[in-house]
Amino acid sequence: MTVSVINGDALPVMETFPTIQGEGAFTGQAAWFIRLAGCDVGCTWCDVRESWEADKHPVRTVEELVAEASARPARIAVVTGGEPLLYNLRPLTDALRAAGFRTHLETSGSSPLSGDWHHICFSPKKFKEPVEGFHQFADELKVVVFNKHDLQWAEGHGGKTRPDCALFLQPEWSKREAMIPLVTNYVMGHPRWRVSLQTHKYLNIP
Repeated sequence: MTVSVINGDALPVMETFPTIQGEGAFTGQAAWFIRLAGCDVGCTWCDVRESWEADKHPVRTVEELVAEASARPARIAVVTGGEPLLYNLRPLTDALRAAGFRTHLETSGSSPLSGDWHHICFSPKKFKEPVEGFHQFADELKVVVFNKHDLQWAEGHGGKTRPDCALFLQPEWSKREAMIPLVTNYVMGHPRWRVSLQTHKYLNIP
């Protein structure tokens, strides 16, 4: 059988690893991360810039990725990047679901949705607009707060989500000392929002 990145049977992968989900609605739960390579968003504060160039990372088959994940006990598979929606993710999610995984996606929403997901974490970025209507797919909206103006920007995105979408404000790691007071004060005054912290960094795990 011929595998193809175009078809989604194989994908460029920066890394895979077991960890504790450090952010958002599933913080504290065991998960298996699949970090795909390639990104066309280019956030200035990105902490995984090495994921941006797809051709610097190996192409791996869906079969191989699912077999590797299945050897670990966690049954939440988080597909992240880079920007994972640059690729057709239907073959990967179908195979993960067949193997008994919950499928979780972390995306900027800057490319059309593909795949069959139990949970979509949508984290829009100022550097590239999301696809029109992507907000309605989100189970979780996570806005990274780099400066005070991001709070109002977050409200614009929050207003486009479904009523059952969980809303998170997350201080950008390098500016956390300055941003945490702004975020916590904002959440106290706007209680639909929640605080998300990068707890995996505090725990010193991947």
